[in-house]
Amino acid sequence: MEIQEAIDLLRDAVGKRQGVWADLGAGTGTFTRALAALLGPGSTIYAVDDDVTAVRALADLPGDSDVRIVPVRANFTRPLELPGLGTGTMPLDGILFANALHFVRDATGTLTRLAQTLRGGGRVIVVEYDRRLPSPWVPHPIPVARWPKMAAAAGLVEATVTATRPSMYSGILYVGAATRP
Repeated sequence: MEIQEAIDLLRDAVGKRQGVWADLGAGTGTFTRALAALLGPGSTIYAVDDDVTAVRALADLPGDSDVRIVPVRANFTRPLELPGLGTGTMPLDGILFANALHFVRDATGTLTRLAQTLRGGGRVIVVEYDRRLPSPWVPHPIPVARWPKMAAAAGLVEATVTATRPSMYSGILYVGAATRP
């Protein structure tokens, strides 16, 4: 996916938000860069992945004087420590899971734990597949009908789908968003 496509997908979910965000399962940074393009000046994005090659690629992302990107090698399914924020309750303004939660068997449990790291009014954004059967690349699909229930179980409100598009790999790619009250 090209950066502009990722920006277009995330635009309505991110809105006019800024602050401290975590891109969990960031990979090599396509959605990290899209998020950086949408956040306001002075924002920070912790780009988290447990693959050393991906973290190296994240460290090589072109710098942007308006948004700081901090690469972190970590597995977000375990207790997460972000540099300067510590472990446990972190003052995050947003969390992005772009093609990441479908790798987690207990996605609802992981989402519930990580949603607690958000400030009140903080945003969770997922990019996931609908109408996709399990595969090695999407072992635990999260159908769009499951998103509002999953968000509610995690203590989030106002769960909505802000964008969809056909996936070149089968099914439909969707962007879900929800807010911590």
